[in-house]
Amino acid sequence: MSNVRPKHVPAVQFPVRDDCLQVGGMSLIRLAQRVGRTPFYAYDRQRITGRVALLRQHLPTEIHLHYAMKANPMPAVVQHMASLVDGIDVASAGEMKIALDTPTSSCQISFAGPGKADNELSCAIAAGIVLNMESEQEMERIAKLGNHLGIRPKVAVRVNPDFELKSSSMKMGGGPKQFGVDAERVPAMLVRMGKLGLDFEGFHIFSGSQNLKVAALQESHEKTIQLGIALARHAPGPVRLLNIGGGFGVPYFPGDEALDVAAVGKNLRQLMPEVKRQLPDARVVIELGRYLVAEAGIYVCRVLERKESRGQLFLVTDGGLHHHLAASGNFGQVIRKNYPVVVGNRVEGAEREIVSVVGPLCTPLDLLADRMEMSKAEAGDLIVVFQSGAYGLTASPTAFLSHPAPAEVLV
Repeated sequence: MSNVRPKHVPAVQFPVRDDCLQVGGMSLIRLAQRVGRTPFYAYDRQRITGRVALLRQHLPTEIHLHYAMKANPMPAVVQHMASLVDGIDVASAGEMKIALDTPTSSCQISFAGPGKADNELSCAIAAGIVLNMESEQEMERIAKLGNHLGIRPKVAVRVNPDFELKSSSMKMGGGPKQFGVDAERVPAMLVRMGKLGLDFEGFHIFSGSQNLKVAALQESHEKTIQLGIALARHAPGPVRLLNIGGGFGVPYFPGDEALDVAAVGKNLRQLMPEVKRQLPDARVVIELGRYLVAEAGIYVCRVLERKESRGQLFLVTDGGLHHHLAASGNFGQVIRKNYPVVVGNRVEGAEREIVSVVGPLCTPLDLLADRMEMSKAEAGDLIVVFQSGAYGLTASPTAFLSHPAPAEVLV
């Protein structure tokens, strides 16, 4: 075996039997036969259930857990998640339709995102969904639409805080942002809201995502709760909702370590008494997407051929960036790093080699693994990309070069 170390974080959430990955209680080979074609995404329901159970174990019992379905809107996944969590957050009318098809009460569904169209707002008002308002103009439009429909809209203010989630790979708050209302403008907005007669629920304060640093999350939670308490003094009614966002990250790359959820939960338990004292009517919500589903999913493609070019070995597959943009490094990475990738039906393998995994697209960006050590693969073998349960298929340019879309299964 080569002394070169694999260029990815270890992925140990799926068992291996007879050198073949096991997913949903069956071998990857059997799963591929069941799906009938490659490429495909597979999501393991027991991994999702276990992740929610882990959060329930460590977070305060007062915390309500919501699923941000933009991470993975596959209807079967959302249906399963609805049986486990307390609410769902959507970001479009399409996602709203899927959420409303679940048993989740409409009042436990929230709708966030800038640029909501009038028809989207009208549908949400009619459904009784909580609208996270992103601007003063949106508030005025919601009030007008509510009057036209004869329905009092349920609303919350999405606040752009004056701080950010440190060490976050994607900062959603602090500084100029297209998301939410700048914190210093919220008091005046709340006064206007009282005059418009909207059904005020509370605040949605989101400062960043994909964070593995306990201290950063602790600081963000403390500042978020302080901000919510301060803004409540200007509210037109009792705060019934304080959504403190999410931001829990998962390990993707070398050096990443899993988030210490127990430490995050311990800090939140210390904060809850003050929330109860200052905001006695408020339910505190943590809204998570990636953390709930990323590690429960894999992307599977098949080796079409081995190819050598000037001393470098390539595995050409039927998958690629058109299905999994994030794994190709083109979904926000500044410096490309490899996702965890293995030969799924030869996880360890008797022979090892340094190889790059590429897809069938006519672009050098179509790269799923760059010069990684893995077991020797032949045409017909199955390549597995781990950490693929979030921001996979729906975050990818599936129409590029008009290849067929991959299948999706929940097992």
